[in-house]
Amino acid sequence: MSGNLGGWTGLIVLVVILLLFGAPKLPALARSLGQSLKIFKSEVRPGDDQKNQANDASGSDGSDHNPR
Repeated sequence: MSGNLGGWTGLIVLVVILLLFGAPKLPALARSLGQSLKIFKSEVRPGDDQKNQANDASGSDGSDHNPR
């Protein structure tokens, strides 16, 4: 049933969200959602975070660039 969300359904959902939260609160809501997704992704893939910390500590960015 959820696979049948088309253009009009999406538009109606956006209008309902606009009516519920109001235009001034939408940027804060989007920012909060983005931060939540960022935290969720970092918790789901902790190996990537550890890999980035190791690269930062060694001074390497993982590229094969050799300055002359």
